Amino acid sequence: MFSMKLMIVISLVLNIAVLIPVCYGLISDAEWARESYGNATAARGILLSVYISIALISLGLLVRIEPKFVAALLLVQIIYKVITPFAVGTVSNPVVVSNLLIAMVHSVTLFMIYRENG
Repeated sequence: MFSMKLMIVISLVLNIAVLIPVCYGLISDAEWARESYGNATAARGILLSVYISIALISLGLLVRIEPKFVAALLLVQIIYKVITPFAVGTVSNPVVVSNLLIAMVHSVTLFMIYRENG
């Protein structure tokens, strides 16, 4: 069975593993980034800032795991990821699909944090 600490590490590493290439694609204006996120705009730049912030916080929390801080980060991510298909208007966009899958992993982690730390 997975422990809370292992699930925290899995969620934080998942954030970093997904966000590094996504941020690089947005910064370099890769074709796949344009197809998934649209053309480079101020809004996409704001999204990039949010993604970089999540990656940096995830990295910091890997260095020093604080379950309550991890819970706050994951809760915000779960909410925005679950709202994404409604905001985008489809579930067929690859960003929406990956958001929902990541939200499932983070939900398990959040449940385990809550169960162990009440």
